[in-house]
Amino acid sequence: MNSVPDSVAEAAELARRLEQSLRQLGELGPATVGGTPRETVLANNKVTLYRYGDSRSHKAAGPALLITYALVNRPYVLDLEPQRSTIAQLLAQGLDVYLVDWGYPDSGDHQTTLEDYLCDRLDSCVDAVCDLRGESTVNLLGVCQGGTFSLCYSALFPGKVRNLVTMVTPVDFHTPGNLLSRWVQGVDLDRLATCYGNVPGGFLNALFLALQPFRLAGQKYMELADLADDPDRLRTFLRMERWIADSPDQAGRAFAEFVGKLFQRNALVRGEMTIGTVPVLLADVTCPVLNIYAQLDHLVPPAASMALANHVGSADYTESAFDGGHIGIYVSQRAQRRIPATIAGWLQARQ
Repeated sequence: MNSVPDSVAEAAELARRLEQSLRQLGELGPATVGGTPRETVLANNKVTLYRYGDSRSHKAAGPALLITYALVNRPYVLDLEPQRSTIAQLLAQGLDVYLVDWGYPDSGDHQTTLEDYLCDRLDSCVDAVCDLRGESTVNLLGVCQGGTFSLCYSALFPGKVRNLVTMVTPVDFHTPGNLLSRWVQGVDLDRLATCYGNVPGGFLNALFLALQPFRLAGQKYMELADLADDPDRLRTFLRMERWIADSPDQAGRAFAEFVGKLFQRNALVRGEMTIGTVPVLLADVTCPVLNIYAQLDHLVPPAASMALANHVGSADYTESAFDGGHIGIYVSQRAQRRIPATIAGWLQARQ
C-alpha cells in the first residue's frame, strides 16, 4: 500500500514535469516570431507599413487588405509562426496583405492625439496602398482597438474605404459584461497622463492580466507541465509569452482621449464621438461591413461588438461568430482554418 497520499504524489509529479518544461524552455533560446516574407512600403513617424508576400504573389495578388491592429500590443501576433499566421493564411487565400505597425511611442509622443493616429498616420498608409495598387479605395481589416480606429476612419473618409472588416472590435463600451470598462470609470485620465507622460505598457499589461488572474497568470503555467518533450509547442509558448510581455507604452494624450471618450463616456454609440473637432458617426459608415467577434472573449464581450449592427449605416452588414476567445481568434488552429477563408470569401464576393 502506498503510504504517500495521491494528492501529494500528483503534486510532486506536476512539479517534476513543470521543472522539466522550464529547463527545456531555457535550452531553446530566444523566441523568434514571424517568418512570412515582407517588405517595407512606408516608414514615417515611427509607423511602418509592410506588404507581405514575395514578388510572385504581388503580381498574382487579388484584393488588397490593409490590417490595422491595436496600439496596446504588437501586431506580430497575426504572424506568430508558420503554423499560426493569420497573415500567411490570408496570402494563401489570394489577398494582397498590408499591415500598419504603429511602433513604440517615446517621450516625444506624449502629446500625440487620436487625430494624429487616424488622420495623419493611418491616412498616409491608406494613400500608400492606393498608390501601389493604382486604386482609389482600400479594404480595411481592423483588429481590436484597430477595429475601432477603422470604424472611425471609415466614417471620416468614406470615399477611401471600399470594404471594412472588424475583428473582436469594441463598439459599445458599456455592455454588462465589460469588466474593463467598469474598472476605468473613476480613473482621472488627465492626472494619469500628467504623471506618466506616456502610460507604461507594463501597467496596462498588469491590468489585462487582472481580468482573469487564474487563467492568464496561473493555469497556463500548470498547463506548461504538459509540454515537456514537445519542442514545437514549447516554442509556441515562448512566442506567446514574448508577445504578451511586449506591450508598448501608450502616447499619453491619445490614451486619455480613447479611454475617456469610449470607455468612460461611450461616445461612439451615443453619437458623441469626435476626432479633433470633427464628429464621427457610425451612420456614416456606408461601405459593406463584415463584423467578426469571439463568443468567449474576455476583453471585448460579444455584445460589445454585435452592437455595431444597431448603429452602422451600411446596407450590407454581415456578422460572423467564432467559438473561441480574444487571443484564440488570432492563433488557434481552428481560427487559422476558418477566419482567413471567411474574410477572403467575403471580400472576393464584393470586388
